[in-house]
Amino acid sequence: MITTAPADFRAALPAGGRLIGLDVGTKTIGTALCDAGWSFASPAELVRRTKFSKDKAALQALITAQQVKGLVIGLPLNLDGTDSPRTQSTRAFARNMDDLGMPILLWDERWSTVAVERTLIEQDFSRARRAEMIDNMAAAHILQAAIDALVNC
Repeated sequence: MITTAPADFRAALPAGGRLIGLDVGTKTIGTALCDAGWSFASPAELVRRTKFSKDKAALQALITAQQVKGLVIGLPLNLDGTDSPRTQSTRAFARNMDDLGMPILLWDERWSTVAVERTLIEQDFSRARRAEMIDNMAAAHILQAAIDALVNC
């Protein structure tokens, strides 16, 4: 099941469980995990993109090891809310992940990378260090926004 509705996603996970957040880029996939009670999200591993089958295997290994019950994938909409080529690519990525047999929530990720970068700049991280951290931090930002919405729906 792939949805953009938090209530539908929550209904598919009546017992809760750990979630994984993904910030899908062209070169990397940032990941983040949350606790089973959906309280907080933390950055996890960075997956360097190669072939989709290898990317999926790496994600599946993380999902299995962390006993993940659902996926939250950042959806890069245009600022006016319309789809872009990256949005279409992310939707295709989600469809290809659907055979994992767990619910997938597509979450509006507009401004997530900008918000994370501002935070890292405020904390005086170098450009090189920000580049290392930004994708996983963006995934955590996306996942935290989603679990905040899930708790309130």
